[in-house]
Amino acid sequence: MVNGIEARAGLVSVILPASNEAALIGDCLQALLASRWDRSETVEVIVVANGCRDNTANLARGFAVRFKAQNWGFNVTELAQGGKPGALNAGDAKASGAIRVYLDADVTVSPGLLSELTEALSTDEPRYASGKVEITAKSPVSRAYARIWRQVPFMAECVPGCGVFAVNAAGRNRWGTFPDIISDDTFVRLSFAPEERIGVSATYRWPIAEGLRNLIRVRRRQDVGVDEIAQKYPARLANDDKPVFPRSRKMDMALGDPFGFAVYAGVALVVKLTKGQTSGWSRSR
Repeated sequence: MVNGIEARAGLVSVILPASNEAALIGDCLQALLASRWDRSETVEVIVVANGCRDNTANLARGFAVRFKAQNWGFNVTELAQGGKPGALNAGDAKASGAIRVYLDADVTVSPGLLSELTEALSTDEPRYASGKVEITAKSPVSRAYARIWRQVPFMAECVPGCGVFAVNAAGRNRWGTFPDIISDDTFVRLSFAPEERIGVSATYRWPIAEGLRNLIRVRRRQDVGVDEIAQKYPARLANDDKPVFPRSRKMDMALGDPFGFAVYAGVALVVKLTKGQTSGWSRSR
């Protein structure tokens, strides 16, 4: 059962919200199709095109024949309004699988990720899982930021779930519908104790914002999203396992990569000095 609704134990549901992702939806779906899948479970992929002003939905529908040939279920749902929580809830309403994988449209999974997530979640105990994130960027400034960010203890030692996270039926029953908040991934991650979170070895590629201005906007929004969780769901903070970021480690990073550390620290400083200034921009990039 998932939230009181019968769920199929042998089915994995991939829920993929996509708002104006015409440039990226193809790579995301192609990566799913390239998954190594020799398990007994069946997979269904549910694309929720929410508030799109481009042809995201039509491009997604173009993959229907290929998913059918792979004996995977495939559905594209369109919502007139944007908003990721609404898209996630619409995808959940369509899903039938006991295991739920929530995947951002800008993510490309490695061939082994879906199978490893399913294996990790094949238990009756509540579990959360994600893969090993590979942070990608194109511009020199964003590449510099990424070099430091991937070394930050939380990213390097925990299971952050940026861009893709998955839960089993018992785990999904930890909450009802997705609330109307900024940071859905933080909300779900903190619904589980650290020992209930599993990091699998398979990777996925997750792009970050390009350029200094966009990095600041996204970092500011991330911080606001975390603060929102603390204000609205303070009990969940008991599950936070964010490691300490020692000054000695920061110094090592600064000496090893002065430009990268200057960009990373500069973004953090600007966000701190302009705390309280938010925008309606909802993307992670």
